[in-house]
Amino acid sequence: MIAGFSASLSGLMAQTKRLAVSADNVANWRSRGRDPQGPAEQPGAFVPKQVQDVTAAGGGVRAQVRPVDPPSVAVYAPYSPDADAEGVAHVANVNLAEELVTQKLAQRAYEANAAALRTQDEITDSLLDIKS
Repeated sequence: MIAGFSASLSGLMAQTKRLAVSADNVANWRSRGRDPQGPAEQPGAFVPKQVQDVTAAGGGVRAQVRPVDPPSVAVYAPYSPDADAEGVAHVANVNLAEELVTQKLAQRAYEANAAALRTQDEITDSLLDIKS
């Protein structure tokens, strides 16, 4: 019974992390990206992230945050202060449509884990409700 609670709670935490990472990506979707030909350290460059679910030992899931590869894409933006002589700037590799889908999936998975947790709680309550 405890394993069911643990699995549902790990799912809730994983979806919370997925939603937070996606929200961070959306908030920075037009931030300056890393220039692939630039130096290794690029202060102020945003590196978008993605969450990958990993099965945890003993059941449940764990969310691992990993950088998106490639972290930036080149766009023609001559108005950008980060543009080079040809007007090409590197922006974070964030697809808003994918992020919206990720957020909706995280919401639905969170709701499903919360419902499973409520059901397990009700079952446990009914098992412990011994009437004499």
